[in-house]
Amino acid sequence: MELEYTAHRSGRLSGFLRGELRLSAGLMNRLKWQNALCVNGRPVHTDFPVSPGDRITVRLEEPVPDYPPEHLPLRVIYEDEQLLVVDKPPGMLIHPSRHRNTGTLANRVLAYYQATGQLCAFHPVTRLDRDTFGLVLLAKNSHIHHLLNDSHMAGELEKTYEALVYGVPPVFSGRVDAPIARLPLPSLLRKIDPAGQSATTLYQVQTTGPGWSRLRLQAVTGRTHQLRL
Repeated sequence: MELEYTAHRSGRLSGFLRGELRLSAGLMNRLKWQNALCVNGRPVHTDFPVSPGDRITVRLEEPVPDYPPEHLPLRVIYEDEQLLVVDKPPGMLIHPSRHRNTGTLANRVLAYYQATGQLCAFHPVTRLDRDTFGLVLLAKNSHIHHLLNDSHMAGELEKTYEALVYGVPPVFSGRVDAPIARLPLPSLLRKIDPAGQSATTLYQVQTTGPGWSRLRLQAVTGRTHQLRL
């Protein structure tokens, strides 16, 4: 992928990369050693003086991951040049770890990129734990990942969950405020605890049945296992 921008002012290239093109400092530092920064088609360094009308080009190449591709079924919901949205099944981890580098969503996405001839890496913007299934938003390169993370932190991305639960809430829409704390180690689970961190969830009942209901959930805070608790 390439980013292109025509300068409307004078200044150092680094100012355009961090300002108009919104590259992260880490990505900019990595690119300056890869001859990936060009002005008017010529490779330059970040201190190059840019003039109005100059054409800035940034070539984004992703490093090859250290886990293998797995050519297994992958349900793609949406795709464009910068984004991929896939449907993660239950029981699957998002990303490989030190202890396991196969059987994850990342392995399948890597195989999909290879099969479709895309030089992309695995950059999840939203994550679901192993037992949760649904849509996962992925950026195809680290620059788009950085921009989407900024949007996420600014509250510009809205995530909605659905859950089947035992029982029917007495009020069909409302707010749950219940602080969450860790269980004693070595457990990784959480519990409702008055001494824990504040956690807020908005809910709305969608459908009901005998002894169950289907809820629409929005996590105002992002505590681990918040919605399940």
